[in-house]
Amino acid sequence: MIVDAHQHFWNLETGDYPWLTPDAGVLYRTYAPEHLAPELAATGVQATVLVQAADSSAETEAMLALADAHDFIAGVVGWIPLTDPDEAAKAIERYGSHRKFVGVRHLIHEEPDPDWLVGEGVLESLGVLADSGLAFDVVSLLPRHLEHVVTLATRHPALRIVIDHLSKPRIKDGGWQPWAEQMTAAAAFPNVYAKVSGLVTEADHAGWTVEDLRPYVAHAVEAFGPERLMFGSDWPVALLAADYRTVYETALALVGEEGRDQVFGGTAGRFYGFS
Repeated sequence: MIVDAHQHFWNLETGDYPWLTPDAGVLYRTYAPEHLAPELAATGVQATVLVQAADSSAETEAMLALADAHDFIAGVVGWIPLTDPDEAAKAIERYGSHRKFVGVRHLIHEEPDPDWLVGEGVLESLGVLADSGLAFDVVSLLPRHLEHVVTLATRHPALRIVIDHLSKPRIKDGGWQPWAEQMTAAAAFPNVYAKVSGLVTEADHAGWTVEDLRPYVAHAVEAFGPERLMFGSDWPVALLAADYRTVYETALALVGEEGRDQVFGGTAGRFYGFS
C-alpha cells in the first residue's frame, strides 16, 4: 500500500486557522477530500494520514468526521490540549476509541516560546500519550525545536516521535548546520522517525530542482534508514512550489529503489499502527 503520511484539509467557512490569511496566496481557500482524491488516483497513492492544521478540538473532530466519510484517510493526527495533563488524558480517552485516531500534533512553531515543547505540563502530557500507544508529530522550525526532540526521546523512550518535514532545513539558502548534526543526534534514538515531506517549500519556490533537495534527503536516509522514514506530500501547502504529482515523483527519485517500499508505505503503517 502506497501511503502519503502527511496531508491537510481545511475549510475557511467552518474552521479557524489563525496562520491562514489572504497573503497565503493559493493556500487561502478551502481544500477538501474531493480536491485531493483525483491526485491520489493519478499517482497510485492508496492511503493518507490527515494531519491537523489548527490547535483546536474542533479541528480534531472535523478531521475524524472526514476520516469516517473517506476510506483513503487511514489515520488522523489531531490536536489535544498538551499543556494540561488532566485535559490531555480526557481528550486521549475521548478520541482514542476512534479507530483512525493515530497521533497528536501541536503547532509548536507558532508558539512564541521556543521551549514550549519541554514545559513540564507538556512533558507530563506526552507521557500520558506514550502510555496510550499514540504517536507524536513534531513540527519544528527552529534549531531549538529540534534540540528538544532529544529531550522528548530521552524522557519518553516508549513515545513514537516523528519529525515533520525533516525539520524544515534551509534549502533555499543552502543551510546545513546545525540541522545535519541535530538530525543525526535525534536519529540516535530508535523511537524517533522523520518525514520526507515539506521540502519543496523550503527551497526556491519558483526555481528549485531535485538536486537542491538531494543532500538533505540523503542525510536523512543515512541517519534514520528507510525503515524510519516516511513520505508525505504536505499537500496543499506544497502547492506553493509544486503540484502533487511533482512532489510525489521528486520523492521517488530522491529515496531510491532500495528503501522505497518502506518510505512510501511500510514505515507509516508500522509507525501509526494501521497495517
